[in-house]
Amino acid sequence: MSSEEIVEPTLRKSPQGRAWAWLLLLFLGVVWGATFSLAKISTEGGGHPFGMGYWQSLIGALLLLLLVIVRRERIPLKPENILFYIVCGLLGSVIPNVLFFSAASRVSPGVLSITVATVPLFTFAGAALFGVEKFRLVRSLGLVFGMLSIVLLVGPEESLPDPSVVPWVLVALMASVCYSGENLVVAIHMPDGVSAFTIAAGLFIAAAVISTPIVYATGTFVPLGWPWGRVEWALVGMATISVIAYALFIYLIVHAGPVFASLTGYAVTIGGVLWGMAIFGEQHSVWIWASLVFMMFALMLVTPRKSEPQS
Repeated sequence: MSSEEIVEPTLRKSPQGRAWAWLLLLFLGVVWGATFSLAKISTEGGGHPFGMGYWQSLIGALLLLLLVIVRRERIPLKPENILFYIVCGLLGSVIPNVLFFSAASRVSPGVLSITVATVPLFTFAGAALFGVEKFRLVRSLGLVFGMLSIVLLVGPEESLPDPSVVPWVLVALMASVCYSGENLVVAIHMPDGVSAFTIAAGLFIAAAVISTPIVYATGTFVPLGWPWGRVEWALVGMATISVIAYALFIYLIVHAGPVFASLTGYAVTIGGVLWGMAIFGEQHSVWIWASLVFMMFALMLVTPRKSEPQS
């Protein structure tokens, strides 16, 4: 059954359904975009990226496990499934969390949101390289515009307020490479008998199990003392929003189609920039605005069209 056949009886059947889909897309842009500012706030207490990444994995694991139980699903625990969860947990949580929180302490939320927008670009590049997707000229041009966006972001001395943060922008981009690697592993080695929610729960549980001995061995555990302050609320809020937004994103894929759901990338990036301006009073240079425009254009080119077969 194609995505169009799935969505027609639901969100795309009526004007009210289409309006609901757009409202959900806007909501995702607002709440998911806020996580970049929350990441910045959560680093204000000086917590180590290992420790903060651990809480992201643990909270995500608990919430997703609860979601799987509510949906009356089971997490397959065959050896090949467990290996799959471990690899995805490393690429989708443990490693990028450390990189992301390391960068978040030094890079503005608006710039972070632009770097994360490169995930679909890296994913398409890897998919074309490994033969998961066919080479398409238009989508390949999206990679070119994406690279130009990054050049505009880190190249001119006047682009970033402090040129010394350029290496940390590159660190944030490495987190995007990890997320893209996870996407490719899922696309190539998706095991049988699992849903998107069981995969997410499995990878977060694996990430929490992997992170636990690391934070205690390195002494980087970040205690969430009570009463919670600004840092604790930001850390827990970021993890909670990410899980809820992920669930809603899956809902949007199923009920509005993958092409429409892919517009989430635009909404989240723009939301991240606007939240940074609202919370931190960020004022971006013309180079960063140009980088954002190029990145939006790159996403537009890389996003699959309705006429293209869905992989």
